[in-house]
Amino acid sequence: MAKMRKPEIDKTPSPPADPVNRREPLPSQHPKPSAEDPDAPARIKAIMESPGYRRGDQDLDFLGSAPIRGIRLQIDYLKPELLLEKHNVHHTIVVFGSTRICEPVAAQRRVDGLKASLAHDPAGKEWAHRLAVAERVLAKSKYYDVAREFGRLVGKANRTEAGPHCTVVTGGGPGIMEAANRGAFDVKAETIGLNISLPHEQYPNPYITPELCFNFHYFAMRKLHFLLRARALVAFPGGYGTFDELFEALTLVQTRKMKPIPIVLVGESYWRGAVDLDFLVDEGVIDPEDRELLWFAETAQEIWDSIRRWYDMSGESLDGSGPLNRV
Repeated sequence: MAKMRKPEIDKTPSPPADPVNRREPLPSQHPKPSAEDPDAPARIKAIMESPGYRRGDQDLDFLGSAPIRGIRLQIDYLKPELLLEKHNVHHTIVVFGSTRICEPVAAQRRVDGLKASLAHDPAGKEWAHRLAVAERVLAKSKYYDVAREFGRLVGKANRTEAGPHCTVVTGGGPGIMEAANRGAFDVKAETIGLNISLPHEQYPNPYITPELCFNFHYFAMRKLHFLLRARALVAFPGGYGTFDELFEALTLVQTRKMKPIPIVLVGESYWRGAVDLDFLVDEGVIDPEDRELLWFAETAQEIWDSIRRWYDMSGESLDGSGPLNRV
């Protein structure tokens, strides 16, 4: 029997193979034909439509299941972290406050509408109560302007070559958060919004830098990102959300789990009515030094000057020369 002749090996390289397509398809690139098994196409369709066949990273039901919570937490943390690093955001000033404290013109419009409703129904107790609340919100609407002006001050300072290079960050919603983002937006500075996914639709305010607006699934990850880069925390009048975020930060600083930063409460009369810190000291549930972790301010300039003064006294620089708060 004649031996098969071995092909000669070409010593010159072949042209590079196509990175996607082959000249000859692999067997797996075609489904089993019905000519070989009439039931094969239906079976293949059932397999490919089965939840088990979905790729894990594209299976929303799988990703949303309880056993994958740890991975979801990592993703919730990692996506904003990487994008903030990409945009060179290393230091922030956090602004908290009520979603209900709108700009004065909107608050006045609400009051006028309720006055008209009450005039048509003078005996309506509900209208009278709503009007009283709306008038109190109108009185606090001055803080919208204060927050907006504070956002401008931080934004202007951040845009200079010398710094301080701190970016305004809020929860991304309306009210006081909108005002602070809007102030930075007014002076063409970048500004951050950390929004949260809720059972009902929630929209970010329109003044956040689009690339720096994030939508979190977990409140815990959102709070972590509020404080990781924080060089100061400014709390305007607010409700449950504001209290939650403020007192969590105070607890972290009190226990030194987090390095102390300036914490400013805007609106002394509101905060003294809402929380009696002196009472807590007198009752012995906090120490006098815990009361000293925060102070009050009324105007944007007072907030800004007091933060700068705190850093002067600490011997550090607001521009971020100190270590980050890796809480």
